[in-house]
Amino acid sequence: MADLKVVYFPSCINRAMGKNEFQKEEDLQLTALTHQLLERAGYTIIYPKELEAHCCGMPFSSKGFVEVNHKQSQLLEADLLRVSESGKYPILYDMSPCFYHSKEEFTSALKIVDPIEFMLNFVLPNLTVKKKKEAVAIFPVCSVKKIGKMDQLLALAQHCAEQVTMIDSNCCGFAGDRGFLVPALNEHGLKDLKQQIPIHCTSGYSTSRTCEIGLDKASGMSFTSIFYLIEEVTR
Repeated sequence: MADLKVVYFPSCINRAMGKNEFQKEEDLQLTALTHQLLERAGYTIIYPKELEAHCCGMPFSSKGFVEVNHKQSQLLEADLLRVSESGKYPILYDMSPCFYHSKEEFTSALKIVDPIEFMLNFVLPNLTVKKKKEAVAIFPVCSVKKIGKMDQLLALAQHCAEQVTMIDSNCCGFAGDRGFLVPALNEHGLKDLKQQIPIHCTSGYSTSRTCEIGLDKASGMSFTSIFYLIEEVTR
């Protein structure tokens, strides 16, 4: 385990946003929690050199700023190439949409890994689940469906909880930042959310911070990164 190394790229959204209203004061912010979780699994963590300047480019792409998107993506790719020693070490993304965007944009042979696959295949095998949670809900965001990771998301949650409910929705309607600007989209996308969550389930998990904001509001309970679930049951 001493030789385990990973490059961790915390998304700009997760770097900028704090915890949700349901989380406790002592709960760690996601990037700090991820660092702690990776160390617990025996990893030496490497960060991009110019981390605060980096973005995968997706926010610009979604607004039609094609050239700025490509420039941001290229700068990130170049930095990740350097710090991973030209792809020697895997690169963990903590949000599925950011991973999907870089997967589409990058041209080099970097080993970028989405949050679900990395936790399931690289982190959990090095940890011990102490006590499973009784019941959790999980929400596969659109990018998870596009890359075919729904079964892996379910398997990951089942490692950590006795009962897992996968929310059935075509799209939560948050759509990047549209949920902030046109909240009716999010409200419509999650109109059936509450009735899908078992009454004894009090926590939900996903892999996209903005989607989780809409899920919090629509469900009336906490939706956080699935990294929080893994950290809790292996603590």
